[in-house]
Amino acid sequence: MALAFVLCGTALLLVVLALFVFGLRRRLIQRSGGTFDCSLRWDVPAEETGESGGKGWVYGVARYNGDQVDWFRVFSYAPRPRRTLERSGIDVRARRLPSGEEELALLSDQVVLGCTLYGTRVELAMSDDALTGFLAWLEAAPPGQRVNVA
Repeated sequence: MALAFVLCGTALLLVVLALFVFGLRRRLIQRSGGTFDCSLRWDVPAEETGESGGKGWVYGVARYNGDQVDWFRVFSYAPRPRRTLERSGIDVRARRLPSGEEELALLSDQVVLGCTLYGTRVELAMSDDALTGFLAWLEAAPPGQRVNVA
């Protein structure tokens, strides 16, 4: 009986510790500022754009870091970004509202931004405010850098 209490207590302690580390990681990512909630779909086939049925989206947090945006998965313990989007490689192709099952896969009131990053089709979903900031960041590229914003 005592062994069962010890095992349950240990399991509960591990769950609490895991949740604490999860929250601490998010705090550390947001500590430097310039972060926003941003879901990501990577390597989207051209014929599936807007017709995905909500598949392939991953929740994340993006952080501005000079001339790049570092994207971190929300449900991860990794201290490093999963993807890095360089400003000079981003070409904005389209802006649209989520459709169909995609509305359930994304946070409410998000806008989907279709882009290419060095030839790879990428979709980013973010709030209107984050989208305004993201597009302003893209257009604020240093002189001489190529920026394509549709």
